[in-house]
Amino acid sequence: EALGASTQRLTAGLRAAAHDTGIGLTTNQVGGMFGVFFTDEPEVTGYRQATACDTERFRRFFHAMLAAGVYLAPSPFEAGFVSAAHREADIDATLEAAQTALAGL
Repeated sequence: EALGASTQRLTAGLRAAAHDTGIGLTTNQVGGMFGVFFTDEPEVTGYRQATACDTERFRRFFHAMLAAGVYLAPSPFEAGFVSAAHREADIDATLEAAQTALAGL
């Protein structure tokens, strides 16, 4: 439950940060696994929706996060994982880096 809650906090924070910058972004999450898609669609549930997302924007986001020391899956078609080792401070730092990265997109 704690792992799912941490992942949910991360994905909700990513969506909120994107919304604040006017960027279309949605997330999927199951337990500690999550995905990030740059799209104006409210959800991505299939191949066609996933491949229609802005992969170039994801690439730029990925590299901005990497430069900030946050290691995400390098493709929007791969899952990210939150582990039991990630603490609230780690989620907070990730969301701060995401706000900066998204503002730069």
